[in-house]
This record gives sequence, C-alpha cells and structure tokens, in this order.
Amino acid sequence: MSTHQGPLELYTRAASSSSAVVIGRYSTSFGAAARLLGSGVRSQVRDIYALVRVADEIVDGAAAAAGLSVDEQLARLDEFEAETDRAVATGFSTNLVVHAFAVTARATGIGRDLTAPFFASMRRDLDESPFDAAEVDVYIYGSAEVVGLMCLRAFLAGHPVRDDERRLLEDGAKHLGAAFQKVNFLRDLSADWTSLGRNYFPAVDPARMTEQEKNVILDDIDADLAIAARALTRLPRSSRGAVAAAHGLFHRLSTKLRSTPASELLSSRIRVPDAEKLTIAVKAAVTGGGRP
Repeated sequence: MSTHQGPLELYTRAASSSSAVVIGRYSTSFGAAARLLGSGVRSQVRDIYALVRVADEIVDGAAAAAGLSVDEQLARLDEFEAETDRAVATGFSTNLVVHAFAVTARATGIGRDLTAPFFASMRRDLDESPFDAAEVDVYIYGSAEVVGLMCLRAFLAGHPVRDDERRLLEDGAKHLGAAFQKVNFLRDLSADWTSLGRNYFPAVDPARMTEQEKNVILDDIDADLAIAARALTRLPRSSRGAVAAAHGLFHRLSTKLRSTPASELLSSRIRVPDAEKLTIAVKAAVTGGGRP
C-alpha cells in the first residue's frame, strides 16, 4: 500500500500538528484530558481549541502585549473571522490554525451557527461597557457553550444518534461549557476585575463579594455540572473518558473555590495540583466516564 501523501493531505497534517503545539503550550490540563480521546477525535478537538485560543489571544493577550490598540485588535479579529469563514467554505487557508479548524469543521458539520456567536463574544471582550445579566448569558453562550457544541459535533461524527439523544447531549455540552466558563470567571476574578475592569457577575461587587454571593454562584455552577453529568454516559466511548476527566477537574475546582474565603479570590488564583489532576484523569480513564 502506498504511503504517499498528496499535497493537501500533507498540508492538512502539518496544520493539525501546529494546532496541537498551540494547545500544548497554553493548556496542560486540556492536553491531559485530550490524550484520553480517541486518536481521530483528539486531533479534531485540538483543531477547535487552537482556533479558540488564537482568537482569545487577539482580544485578551498577545495582541495587546504587542502594542495593538483596541481598534487594531478589532480589525484583526474581523480578519480572523473572515478568514475562518472563507476556509470553511473552501477547505483551505494560508493560516495553519484556521486551515486545521476548517477541515475539522467541514468534516463534523460546524458552521456559522456556532462560529458567529463565538466571534461575537470575542468581540464583546473589547467593549469596555459593563455587562448586565442578559449580556453575560449571551457572552457565556458564545464564548463557552458553542465551543462545547463544536466539540460535541466532533464527538458524534460517525456515531448516529436519535434526535432525543442529540438534544440531551447538546444540553449537557452547553451546561458543561457554561460551568467551565463560570469557574474561570471566579478563578480569574483578580485579573478580570483589577487589571481589566471586567465584572462577569453584575449583581456582585467583586471587591466586596460575600460568602453568600460566592456560594450562590457556585450553586449555579454545580447545577450546570450535574446536568452535564447526566449526559456523560451517552457519549461515544472515544470521547467519554476525556469529557469525564474535564468534568472531574472542574468539579474539583468548584469544591476548592467553595472552601476558599470570598475575600481571598481577589488575591489568589485557585488551581488543582498536577498530581491531583493525574488522579482525576486516571479515574476517568479507568471508569470510562461511567460510575466506578
């Protein structure tokens, strides 16, 4: 059997490898969970997260550090979205991360229904006006829930499911993405509020957050995690263990945040030690995302 690769196949493999490098550099937790995915879906999920990571760096990281103004960041984000749309339509981009995402999007059915809300939320990060409760919900949908839905489309590619099962899985994916985002809002409270002037909890004054206010937020997060857990066992085996590991990690973060005084959240970022992350990942791999 010939092992010769055509030019597009070789280019696509190189592009997907570049996405794996991006994720490996930015997220050890995600990298650990991704290793539990089946090989095909692992590559696709990395392609999704690399695009998300680069967009985030345009609005909330490297671009500003390079000296780009807000207007310049907006222009770059617009260009990045337009290039993503063109690549999904044509199957090619000169941007390796965009190309890898486009190939995955075309293979799994990811379209503008998911990418447009994502880029809208990224754009909102460059708007300094305060959030109200409704805007936070829209922001979480675009920045986190649709990413969960993108990954779900990769998980289900080649795995036909009934409409009622798909609705259950989509609900679980959205709630898991929302839980991840809300946990990160609490973990990053200091950087978001002190450095960036952002408050994703408009009913709360971050400088004077009470234990009761913190626990109301965590109750909401735990409710999201509970809904996501009910969908876990319906996932294909190729993705179930990895999603269970991510769920377990954020459940542990929620527990640690609950035991951390609200007054300390502006001065420290809660994390799970690497040894504990490994234990969570091993448990998820052994149980396959089901009950032990």
